[in-house]
Amino acid sequence: QVQLVESGGGLVQPGGSLRLSCAASGSIFSVYAMAWYRQAPGKERELVAGITSGGRTNYPDSVKGRFTISRDNAKNAVYLQMNSLKPEDTAVYYCSASRGSYRHWGQGTLVTVSS
Repeated sequence: QVQLVESGGGLVQPGGSLRLSCAASGSIFSVYAMAWYRQAPGKERELVAGITSGGRTNYPDSVKGRFTISRDNAKNAVYLQMNSLKPEDTAVYYCSASRGSYRHWGQGTLVTVSS
């Protein structure tokens, strides 16, 4: 239906920045709501940023003011700019696409924030 591939994860120092990318293929990208989720060891997967097909964004308080989600429909891509990273941001980050009741997940990219 839709294929999602994340990239941009890695090791970063506290206070540093990373930009994650998610490339989509196989479907009409512009009709999907897109989101980034993360899952740390022993934790539930949680939403960190969402963007609707119309461009409306939402963030939980834990990342508000530090993370920014954006989309480029012409490139079939969604991005997550992460600034002022904290050790508690360490997790596998997953891109998702949703339309109606359907949700598709990428394979994830690991972000490690450590000195």
